[in-house]
Amino acid sequence: MAMRWFATRAAWTLAAASLVLPGLAAAAPDPIPVTITVDAARDEGPVAPVWRFFGADEPNYATMKDGRTTLATLGALMPDYVYFRTHNLFTSGDGTPALKWGSTGIYREDARGRPIYDWTIVDRIFDTYRARGVKPYVELGFMPEAMSTRPQPYQHDWRPGSGTLRTGWAYPPRDYAKWEELVFQWVRHCVARYGRAEVASWYFETWNEANLPQYYWGGTREEFFRLHDHAIRGVRRALPEARVGGPDGAGAGDDFLVAFLAHVNTAGTPTDFLSFHAKGQPAVVTDAQGNHVRMGLDTHLRAADHEFAAIAADPVGRTKPIIIGESDPEGCAACQGPANAYRNGTMYSSYTAAALPRLQALADRRGLTLEGVLSWAFEFEDQPPFAGFRQLTSAGIDLPVMNLFKLLAKMRGHHVHASSDHQTPLDTVLHDGVRGAPDVGSVASLQRDTLSVLVWHYHDDDVPGPDAAVTLQLRGLDPALAKRGRLLHYRIDQTHSNAFAAWRAMGSPIAPSDAQRAALLKAAALATIDPVPMPLPADATLRFRLPRQGISLLVVTPR
Repeated sequence: MAMRWFATRAAWTLAAASLVLPGLAAAAPDPIPVTITVDAARDEGPVAPVWRFFGADEPNYATMKDGRTTLATLGALMPDYVYFRTHNLFTSGDGTPALKWGSTGIYREDARGRPIYDWTIVDRIFDTYRARGVKPYVELGFMPEAMSTRPQPYQHDWRPGSGTLRTGWAYPPRDYAKWEELVFQWVRHCVARYGRAEVASWYFETWNEANLPQYYWGGTREEFFRLHDHAIRGVRRALPEARVGGPDGAGAGDDFLVAFLAHVNTAGTPTDFLSFHAKGQPAVVTDAQGNHVRMGLDTHLRAADHEFAAIAADPVGRTKPIIIGESDPEGCAACQGPANAYRNGTMYSSYTAAALPRLQALADRRGLTLEGVLSWAFEFEDQPPFAGFRQLTSAGIDLPVMNLFKLLAKMRGHHVHASSDHQTPLDTVLHDGVRGAPDVGSVASLQRDTLSVLVWHYHDDDVPGPDAAVTLQLRGLDPALAKRGRLLHYRIDQTHSNAFAAWRAMGSPIAPSDAQRAALLKAAALATIDPVPMPLPADATLRFRLPRQGISLLVVTPR
């Protein structure tokens, strides 16, 4: 009886809250009835925490105030199991960051052309990771100025909307032997500093999106393959058991990954994992609901599936674990604009919740092992609050998407069967996105005597819509859990775990006061519907309202 009262109260609260959101009609639309069934007795294999990878263009943000805080949050999700990838680890400079730029000054040459190595800045970056329980996913790049075949101009002048990105840092080396020796000396230094077993637990790959010559690579495909071979040789000379792979190419629908596989198979280049990128494509559309953002989840999934198909067709490649080295709703974290208006709020978190199980399902369908899905999102230091970048935190304040990763970190053990009568079929999302009925889906896990059920409510169109009236039926529970179970209900929506909504309610202050910042930090914390666990009802059936773009995690534990 207490659980039914709780469900009724929660539904009333959410419905009442939805009435005050901008753009909603005076009367809320009728909710969509949704039935979700979870069978805790149907084991569907170990939970693979593929979400535990993150990254950013700007390596030097990691050592700054909000970068350190954000890394600490990531590391706490799964200590020593979260990985971070960054560009510019070999880029020349003094470590001053800028949008899509960073540097470490790792290499220069004296007047006679002899190498001078300087590990100071890169050590500081990796020390910051390790002190917070984060491990490096090492990107070997970009080209030091003294090695570049086209060194000037060196630092790009890119900014959102203008500038040239591909400058001296993007070109092949004048001397591949010096490039290989730089990699060797640095990895050997890392082994001495962090320990052999530690460095062997990292991932090493070469460069970024070398199949996009207008952006990240100024050489030919063959020159990139040569660069990669020398880099991997340098890594393995320093640490024969190092985990190496690549190529972290853009999922551009081309044959780059096919050519890479053919090359490493022929050349005998060690390859422990394969990596590629997949992105969506949001746009501003005008329809009967006015101007709004429409996400491109179908584009994202098709990009991934194209690369999965290339790997599955290769007899050797299909045996390797796969990391989607950048997996995002669109391509440029530092770009702003109307189509990226989804980022601060619950559209980003609900999109990610809907995308992750589909990416896993596409890999499973082709018999592949998906080891990681890397969100290319971090933070942008000393920017206005909620400035519209693709990031996990803003001014040190967690965004709703960060709270999604906190929910995912609570799902451990083994997957158990979950089905929803309103979860959009995989092939429909792959070909058409979520443009008709909303996608109300679920995944569930069981770790010993704790059952966790994640439910999302997603639609590609960033417009108001009716709540989902969810009936969640829990079956196959251990009798002791069924009799004495208690429920904790976490929530991300407009009024829970959402600092952006709280900031807008304040009037969107450009410089929040101490009191306002404290309120925003409180609003950003992962929230529950009710402050204390509630008893599980005797029939193990839960009923609750889930707003559009909302996410619930229901955790059932013994008393």
